[in-house]
Amino acid sequence: MLSAAGIEAEIVSPDIDERRVEERYLAEGGSIEGVALHLAQVKAVSASLVRGEAFCLGADQTLTIAGRLLHKAPNLVEAAHSLAALAGRTHRLTSAFCLARGGKPLFAESDTADLHMRALDAREIARYLDLTGPAVLSSIGVYQFEGLGVHLFDRIDGDYATILGLPILKLLARLRSQGLIAIC
Repeated sequence: MLSAAGIEAEIVSPDIDERRVEERYLAEGGSIEGVALHLAQVKAVSASLVRGEAFCLGADQTLTIAGRLLHKAPNLVEAAHSLAALAGRTHRLTSAFCLARGGKPLFAESDTADLHMRALDAREIARYLDLTGPAVLSSIGVYQFEGLGVHLFDRIDGDYATILGLPILKLLARLRSQGLIAIC
């Protein structure tokens, strides 16, 4: 999304244990709705400590359903369980970003999208996983909305970019307001 918007970026993976950061955040009273924003901030600040004066963008996405977080499935068996838990129900994706420089966050925001997955039986879930294979293990909710996963849904409320993992319109607005980009 960044390159499509004319923003050059280098990918740097910060050395953080996301589950540990999440657990600590929640244990300290953080809300599940704030997990994505907190993780985005930790990633951005961590990367900016290594990259000095470079602007570092951290991003994260969480999926919540019935008051609990759902994480990426480690294998296709668990992926089938995750899809069965989501089938016929509405879940929320929260996508967040943070821009940091020199170890300090400059700004951060998040956005949400509610997705209603149509009812699926075990045969449909198995067929979907056969078609997509292990690629779905890289996505929370074990679907890739930008691909075959779109067939699993009958309704969404929210921004498409938020579903893909980055509220790009909010990010671009913040970058423009800070004078960091001037495309138009």
